[in-house]
Amino acid sequence: MFDVISIGHVRSTLATRADAPRQADEGAPSAWLELDPAFAEAAKDLKTGDEILVLTWLDRGDRTALSVHPRGNPDAPLTGVFSTRSPDRPNPIGIHRVRIAETGSNRFRVDALEAIDGTPVIDIKPVLGGLGER
Repeated sequence: MFDVISIGHVRSTLATRADAPRQADEGAPSAWLELDPAFAEAAKDLKTGDEILVLTWLDRGDRTALSVHPRGNPDAPLTGVFSTRSPDRPNPIGIHRVRIAETGSNRFRVDALEAIDGTPVIDIKPVLGGLGER
């Protein structure tokens, strides 16, 4: 077994799953990533304009779901969750590619993010420019 810890939370105008677009490019607002002060050093080199991958724990997802109707469309056939971007899955990890729009003390405003307010952030990684770049 292993533990996943939250390094911070999303602060967004999106309050519920019903408020959130399915993908960021479908009208998601900007949001703040508020990091726990204990992780400030880990984020010290992030700056405005950086493109990052934000990993979230989709804590309101149904962890028992193995199949879903894609995009919530009941007319679509049931599809295994590993073939979808559904937040309902055994390990509800969200992956969001965003750009940092503004930095503050232990927080970052990012462009379009479809995660709802209070969603735990579990990691941040840079978007790499090419194969082999670390």
